[in-house]
Amino acid sequence: MTTSDALENVTDEPAATEEKGDGYVQPVVDVAALTTLLDGKYVDVRALVRDNLDQHHQILVDAEEMSTADFRDRVRDVVVEMASTGQTGMGFPEAYGGGGDIGASVAAFETLALGDLSVLVKVGVQFGLFGGAILQLGTKPHHDAYLADLITGKLMGCFAMTETGHGSNVQALGTAATYDVATQEFVITTPDDASRKDYIGNAAAHADVAVVFAQLEVSGEGRGVHAFVVPVRSDGLVLPGVRIEDCGRKMGLNGVDNGRIWFDGVRIPRANLLNQFADVTETGDYESSIENPNKRFFTMLGTLVQGRVCVGGAGINASKVALTIATRYAAHRRQFEAADPDQEQLLLDYGMHQRRLFPLIARTYALHFAQEYVAGALHDVFMGVTDDEQSRRKLESRAAGLKALGTWHATRTIQECREACGGAGYLSQNRFDALKADTDVFTTFEGDNHVLLQLVAKGLLTDYSSEFSDMDQFGMVRFVAGLAVETMIEKTSAHKLFQRIKDALPGGDQWDQEAGLFDPNYQRAMLRFREEHMLAGVARRLKRGIDNGMNPGEVFSRVQDHVIGAARAHVERMVLDAFILKTRALPEGDQKVALNLLCDLHALTTIEADRAWFIEHGRLSTARSKAISREINGLCRKIRPLAVDLVDAFGVPEAMLRSQEILA
Repeated sequence: MTTSDALENVTDEPAATEEKGDGYVQPVVDVAALTTLLDGKYVDVRALVRDNLDQHHQILVDAEEMSTADFRDRVRDVVVEMASTGQTGMGFPEAYGGGGDIGASVAAFETLALGDLSVLVKVGVQFGLFGGAILQLGTKPHHDAYLADLITGKLMGCFAMTETGHGSNVQALGTAATYDVATQEFVITTPDDASRKDYIGNAAAHADVAVVFAQLEVSGEGRGVHAFVVPVRSDGLVLPGVRIEDCGRKMGLNGVDNGRIWFDGVRIPRANLLNQFADVTETGDYESSIENPNKRFFTMLGTLVQGRVCVGGAGINASKVALTIATRYAAHRRQFEAADPDQEQLLLDYGMHQRRLFPLIARTYALHFAQEYVAGALHDVFMGVTDDEQSRRKLESRAAGLKALGTWHATRTIQECREACGGAGYLSQNRFDALKADTDVFTTFEGDNHVLLQLVAKGLLTDYSSEFSDMDQFGMVRFVAGLAVETMIEKTSAHKLFQRIKDALPGGDQWDQEAGLFDPNYQRAMLRFREEHMLAGVARRLKRGIDNGMNPGEVFSRVQDHVIGAARAHVERMVLDAFILKTRALPEGDQKVALNLLCDLHALTTIEADRAWFIEHGRLSTARSKAISREINGLCRKIRPLAVDLVDAFGVPEAMLRSQEILA
C-alpha cells in the first residue's frame, strides 16, 4: 500500500465495550523513544538539522540586536553554511550534489522551523521555490546550468510569481513575455504597477536570478502563464532594464530581503523558458504535450506543491516550540494558595490551564502524524513510487488542506501560549514575539488558507475526476450541477467510509447515542457524518442555484462559506484518521497508552468545538454533549503528569528555547 492510500484504508476495530475507567494505570513516557517515533524514518536528517540549529543559536539574539541590513546578510551566511552540510539540498538529484530524497528534504525543512524563522524562509525561497521551480518546471539543460550552484548557495535566486494586483489568482498575472522570432528572445515587460512582482523573497538584496512567471505571447497569441529564468543582478549590481525596490520593514521575517521587481523590455534567450510542459521553437511555433491550457496551467502549479507541504509542517513545528516553553513554564510557576495554604499552586495543576494547553498539545500531535502521511505521499508522487494522476490530485488537495489547518493552528497556539506565560511571555528573550510575528504570514504565503480550502472542496465535489486539473471554481459549480447529487455523494470516500464505520457501531440508527465516547469508531463516525452531510449540502445548493438559472460565479459566492466548512470538516477528519492509524500500529505499552490519551483528547475536543453543529443536526444530545466535556476534563487530569515529557518529546533543542529564566 502506498502512503497516499493509507488514510483511505483505516479499517474498523471492534466497538469498545466500555470507556476508560477505574482500571487506568498512569503510563511512563519514554521521552527519547517518543522523539524517535515522531522523527519517523528521517531520524538522522532531523538530528543533523538540530545540530545545525544548536551551532547557530546566536542568530536568535542577532535578530534583535543587528540592523536589518546586517541581519539579512547574517541569515544568508547561515543558510549558505547550512547548505555546506547537505541539509538544504536533500531533495535535489544526486547528480548535481543533492540527496535524491524528497521526503528527507521535507523533514529537514520542518525541523528547521524549531529555530529562527527568517533562516527557514530564506531556505524555502532559495531551495524550495527558486530551486524547486528550476527542478520541476525546467529540463536537463536548465538543471545542468543552475542546480549545482544553487544547491551550494553560490547562485542565489528568487521566485517571482506574486504581483501587487494578483496573488492567489496566478492565471491573471500581468507581466508579459513576448517572443521575438527575429532574435529568438523573450521580452519581459511589466506593463503597470499592478503587475510589478511584489513581496518577493531574496529580491531586495541577494538574488542574482529570478524565476519569473509571465503571460507568454507568441505570434500575437496569448498562451497563458509560463516560467522564465531572468537574470536580475551581476556582481551585486542590478542589471539594465530591471528595477528593484525594497519592501521595507515587515511584521516579521526581517532577515528575509523581500522586494518588488519591474522589467522594462528585458531580453532573455529562448532557452530560458522553463519548458517541462511547453516550448517555443526557433521559428515561433508553440508546442505542448498538454493541449488544454487550463490543465497545462494547473499541472504546472501542481509540481510546486512541495512548498505547501513544507509551510504546513513549519507551522506545526513552530507550535511545538511555543507549547514546550509554555508547558515547562506552567510546570514550575506557582500562583495562589488554591489547594495548600502553605504553598501556592502550580499553574499546570489548574484545570483551566490544562484546558488551555493540553488540547493544543494533542492537536499538535494529530497534525504531526497527518503531516507525516502527506509528506510521505509527496515523496511517493515525486520520486515515482506512485505515478497515477488521481494520487497526484489527492496530494494537491491534502497538502492544501493541511497547510491551512497547520498554519491556523500555529497562529492560535502561539497566542495561547504567550498568554499562558503572562508577562514573561511578552519578553522578546522568551521567543513569543518572534514566533508570533514570523509565523503570522504562514496563513497567507503558499496560498491564502481560505483559497486553499476551496481547492480541497473541488477535489471532494468532483471525486478527483479527470476534469479536476483543468477546472476553476466556476467550472466546479457547472460540473456538480450536471450530476445527480445522490449519485455524487454515494461515490465519495466520505460516504463509503461513514457507512462502513456506522455498521461497526452498536445501536443501529442510534449509534451516536449508544457508542462509547472513547471508541475510535464513534469518534471517526461523528467526523465522517459531519463531512458527508456538509458536502451533500454544498452539492445540493450548487445544483439548485444553477437549476434556477443563476450565474455560476454568483452561485459559488453564495455557497462559499459552506464550501469552506465542508473542506475544513474533511481535513479535520483526515487528521483524526492519521492519529488513530498511528496509535493503532503501536505495540501495547505505556507509549501507546499515552498517545491514546492524546488521541481521545483531540477527537473529543474537535467534537466539542463544533457541538452546536452536531446538536443542530441531531447527532449530539445535550446530555451527551455535557458528558464529552466531563471526559475532556478527566483526560486533561490524566495527561497532567505526562505533559512535560510529551512536549520534551518534540525534541526542540535547548538553545532554541532560549527562555532560561521562565524555564528555570
